[in-house]
This record gives sequence, structure tokens and C-alpha cells, in this order.
Amino acid sequence: MVRGLSCTFFFALDILLVSGAKAPAWNGHTTHGSTIPRAFTPYYVAPGTKSYDSSSPFVHYSGKWIESFSPGYVHNTIRSTSHPKAAATFTFTGTGVEWFGNMGDKHGLADVYIDGKKVQTVDNYSEAPMKQQRLFWKYDLPFGKHHMKLVNTGIRRDSKPKGLLDVDAFVVTYGTKPTRQQVALVSSSNSSSQSDMRGAMDLVEASSNAETWMLEQEGSTGVHAMQLSIISPSHAIIIDKVEHNPLTINGHPAWAAFNGTLINVGGNPVVEDHTSAADFGDVDGLQSVRILEPCESDDASGCDIYENHARVRMASPRWYNTVMRLQDGSAMIIGGSKKGGWMNNATVNNPTVEYWPPKNIHGSNGLPVYLKFLQDTLNSNLFPIAFLLPDGKVFMAANQDAMIYDWENNEEQRLPQIPNGVRVTYPMTGTGLLLPLSPDNSYRPEVLLCGGSTVDDNKPGYEISSQDPASAQCIRMVLTDAGIGAGWQVEQMPQARTMPDAVLLPTGEVLIVNGAGTGISGYGNVLQQVGASNADNPVFTPVLYNPSAPNGQRFSSQSLPTSNIPRLYHSVATLTPNGDVMIAGSNPNLDRSEVKYGTEYRVEWLRPPYMRGERPEWVSQPPRVIGYGQSLQMEVKLQQSATHSPDIKVALMDLGFITHAVHANSRLVYLAASLSTNNEKTLTITAPPNENVYPPGPGWLYLVIDGVPSKGMHVLIGDGKGPKVDEVAWQNMLGMTAMDQYEKAKGDGAE
Repeated sequence: MVRGLSCTFFFALDILLVSGAKAPAWNGHTTHGSTIPRAFTPYYVAPGTKSYDSSSPFVHYSGKWIESFSPGYVHNTIRSTSHPKAAATFTFTGTGVEWFGNMGDKHGLADVYIDGKKVQTVDNYSEAPMKQQRLFWKYDLPFGKHHMKLVNTGIRRDSKPKGLLDVDAFVVTYGTKPTRQQVALVSSSNSSSQSDMRGAMDLVEASSNAETWMLEQEGSTGVHAMQLSIISPSHAIIIDKVEHNPLTINGHPAWAAFNGTLINVGGNPVVEDHTSAADFGDVDGLQSVRILEPCESDDASGCDIYENHARVRMASPRWYNTVMRLQDGSAMIIGGSKKGGWMNNATVNNPTVEYWPPKNIHGSNGLPVYLKFLQDTLNSNLFPIAFLLPDGKVFMAANQDAMIYDWENNEEQRLPQIPNGVRVTYPMTGTGLLLPLSPDNSYRPEVLLCGGSTVDDNKPGYEISSQDPASAQCIRMVLTDAGIGAGWQVEQMPQARTMPDAVLLPTGEVLIVNGAGTGISGYGNVLQQVGASNADNPVFTPVLYNPSAPNGQRFSSQSLPTSNIPRLYHSVATLTPNGDVMIAGSNPNLDRSEVKYGTEYRVEWLRPPYMRGERPEWVSQPPRVIGYGQSLQMEVKLQQSATHSPDIKVALMDLGFITHAVHANSRLVYLAASLSTNNEKTLTITAPPNENVYPPGPGWLYLVIDGVPSKGMHVLIGDGKGPKVDEVAWQNMLGMTAMDQYEKAKGDGAE
């Protein structure tokens, strides 16, 4: 679980990038033995780990145990006991350990000790019998020799005696022995606990300086954080592709960790020879539309994702597409590839947009609309960058090009090409933001694009290297006639980055974090891979960008801490309702891996200086639904340090949906706000004037006084209703398309 924000884990999600039907190997890469169908179990020996079965000499048993033999056990053997206080002790050297065994209706509770300290009581009960289950895992141990002890309590969940305990296997994560310099750093740390080498190192960079940002490593996502979105004041949803994550649910690994309605679209076909268990999944994800209904209970009970390909689907298959919310509340689904792979190409390109719910526009009657821009931008054009503009049109960037798309009239306005040969979309991944909108300049739109690569997208993977330099370029353009005429304004980040994340802060600043100094996105494709990573030279220090500062003075890393966790392909970062930044993910691998640049479950919290001082507060609650142009009065409390005539801002923010350096729907709109002259505790706020400035849906209100933000308050902008549903267009889309088309095409012999 992550600290501050909770995560709940869903069962059997065929999520974006989910492996779902018998396609050739992912990125042309296969795992030995993965094409042999067999009963699925969570037991998995990741690269960089080693398995020890129940008969290993490193396992010592005390009390009465029985050894059994069956092909259904790891290495055909298992040890079991129903005797209270019977124990198994496993001695290992490494940084992590997993315990595998059976679950069933006769299994009971076991206490787990690590190095003499009780860390958990594990409940092994299950109504249905399940073999080779991951019963316990811990990955954050300091490198060295450890002792794991399992003690049978002898009782079951229902308090009946003779609870059963199994030991089938242990899997050890080797980890890396720390250098002398790292040991010295940890020894000098002020951290009260040095049980976690990596966590302690994260705190080394922090200081008591009031202007210094703090970095804390605390918590685990449980599933790899490929996708991330804040969905309530206390919860984030974390979504992964199908792989052997440590958290299990109903006998298999979890693939999502826990509201306005959220839709999630597209994904993989089922990849038969992707990971070890050829039957990892059997649902094609390429046309999927998955719906998470509003769900705001503290424990997320009753939350679920709805998926029904026969009724709810896209018209065409899409992999690595972008989704953004429009001013009518519907979603525009942009581009992608018709099948999974790596670099896009004309054979599999999907150069169209479609809408959810389906709509009849330009004679499409619910079917996709061709977009020439998505044809012209091959080959590096997956995950196009897109934002709704205050005039209702859409900005798009892909590869080396950008345009403004009038979606209501199906007209493209091409913009000046991105300078200096830099490509900004997958796999030469950069990042982009719509800079803050303000009534002070009539919501004048300006975009920022940072990072990427100049690698030629016509090169095959065997001519690209993980050591090819990334780009340090950042460019801005005001999207008015005058701004477009002036062209792109070019700046340089302190360090080159590919796969960076750009996070809007309530202050109007932008935090740039994560990424690599060389290589490109993906895994298993290029020369000089590190493990399987197509990128190398992680960038560990964030940079703060101030859009309102003079050119040449906008970037600073002076007060920002340096992490020691590589955040490369499949990393994410987001602002939280508390006002800090949550950083997670990184897995440039076919499946979970523990080799260099392996699967990362640790969560970091980057805390701005204002988190340690007094902050302004919302005293009264706003209306649940705020209409466009609505004026409302809110009771507030200013911090004691506020000036006599404070600088007041109210930031309405969409925290976005983050994946692959795309921060879809990320948005900051400043609202007109003023304190009452008669009562300094009453703040009058005016909502956005229309749905173009802020599309209808959820948002967060932050009160910013003299540059210090409050915590965010959850609101809903608009009338609270869903988008208009065109039943005729929907039915036509269903009638004119087939579900899981990719599967059917392959059945006809298509590639």
C-alpha cells in the first residue's frame, strides 16, 4: 500500500497494455518455455531471482512436518504441518524474499518473522484449493544475510483447530551489494531506521533548509505502476499490463490497484508467447472500453471495472492511443496501432479518431474519422500529445509535427515543425503540457513540449542504441495567430531526458521528473540494452520549471533532492490532493524482473517546501457541483505569514491520467477570486466561463496564497450529467464492426 493515498486491487482486468490473444511475442521477445500451455499459478522466478524448494538445505524445520510429492508442487515436493508452533526457517542472502505454498479451506494462519521481528500474520484460507500461491513477499531488505521464519498458529480463520501450513518454495531477490560510498551515505543519514538501504538513501539528500524539497521513499504499489490517476481525495488507481506482480487476488496476480466515471480504452491482443503461462489471459484488449463508475468509499468497497466487448467497445483496434476529454463531456480517442509491437508503421497504423460514446459526426455514424496528421507523422507517432484548447479545438503533437484540430468541422491547421529534428512521441518519447490558463490574459493557450530524441524513426532497432543521446530541448508556443507566427520558443533543460514526466503544480510551476539521458522507450529492441531496457543513464534529479520567469532563468534544480531509484520506461508521476508529488513505476522488461532496471514497486513522495509550513485552508465546503460562470463564496483561513495584501490564486486542476509520459487531460485553470473587504475570511470565486476552458468533469480546487497552496478539494464542474448518448450511432458502430477483430483477422490467416 502507498502512504497517504490508498490503492485497491481489482480482479481479472484486461486493462490498457494488457496481454490478452495469441499474437507473436511482445516486441519480438519471448521467454523460454512460455509457449507451453499449462495450469496457471502465481509461482514465477523472475530474472535476477533464485528459487529454493521445500527440500532445500537452507530450509530448517522444527516440529512435526510431512513431506508430500506431486507434479503440482514446485520441483514435485512440498512440506506441510497442522501442528501449532511448528516452524520453518529459511536462511538467504539478498534484498527480497517470496514464500509460495498452497491455499485451501483447511489452511490457517501463520506468523512471519524476518530477522527475529514479526512482520505479518498470513491467512492461507481459501474456499477453493489453489496451488503454488505467493503467500508472502518483501522486497525492501538491505543487502545481506537474512533469516525468515514461518510459525504455524495451528488455527484457522473460523477459529477451528489444526490449521494447515505449507512450504512449497522460496524465491530470493539477489539485489545488489551496496558500494562503500552508499554505505557511508546511509551511515551518515539522520533517518531513524536503516532497515531499508534504498529508503534511507532517498532521505540523504534532504535537509532542514526551509526552501529545500524533501524526497521520501515509503510504500509499495503492489502492482507495477504503468498507469496512474487520482480518483478521490484518498485513492489512486494504478494499472499494469498483465504480469507476475507480487500482489495476488483470487489465485492470480493483480493487474490494477484502486471518481467521476473513468474510462480506459485499448490494449494488447492476448500474447500467447509473452510470459510464462501461455494462458495468462484470453480476452483481446485492442478494442476494449473499460468503465470505472464513481466510487468514493474510504475502503473502495464495491468498486469494479465494467467490461463487455459485445456492447461496450471501440470501432477499431488501438494500441498506444491517447484519450482526452472534450467540451461535451465525451472522450476523443486518438490514433494508435492496430496491433501491439514497438515502432508504428503504415501496415498497422490507425490514423483515425473515434469518440466515446460513439457519435455521428462528419457522416461517420459512430465509426472512426480519418486524420491525415496521423498518417503524415509515421513512424514515431504513438501516444500523441493532445489538449483541448479554450476555443474548443484540439492541439496535437506527434513525431516532429504539431497541429490544431477543429474536430467539429474536421479541419487540420498545421503548425511550425518541432525544431532541431526532435521527435516527441513514442518511442522517442518526450512529454507535453498545456500551461496554466488564466482570466488575466483571456485564457490564452500556450503549450510546452520537453525532451524526446533525434533518433531517426526509419532506423531498425538493430541500428539504434541505448546510448543514443536524448534531447534536452523544451519548446513553447502561444496558440494565437501572433504566437503561431512567432514560432516555437526554444529552451534547454539542465539535463537531456527521454520519457520524462511533467507535473503541473498549483503555483503554476512545472516539475519535470523521471526519464533517461540516452536511448528510447521500450524494451528488447535496440543495441546495448541494459537488461532489456532500450534506455540507459537514468536522470535522478528533478528540475523545476517556472513558465513566468525570463527565458534563461526558468529551470532550477538547486533545492531539489536526488533520488537513487531509476525511473525509466513505464514510470509515472502525479500531483496529489495533498499538494505533493507521487512518483512510481519503471519496468522496461517483458515481465517482472529483478535485473538492472528491474520492476520497481517503491513509491517516492516529493514534497515541496510548503508542505512543512503553515498553509492556507478551505474552511467551508464548496457545492458538490459547480456550474459554468457560477459565483460562490467560500470561508478560508490564510496562513499567518500571508502579507497584508496577499497574492491570491485559486487553481482548478485536473490531475490527469498518466502513462508513458502522457499526462492526458492534465489542466490548470486559475479562477477569478477576491477577498471580501469587510471580511478577510470570505473569498469570492467565479467558476470557468464555459466548457472549452475547463471541460465538464471532476477537478481539484487549491487555494494559493503568496505562493503557498492549500490541500485540494474535490469538485465537479458542469451540470454533473454524462455526455449525450447517440443511440443510433452506437448501434451502427456495433452493427458495422465486430468485437475482437484482431483475433478474427488472425483466424483468416492475416498477420
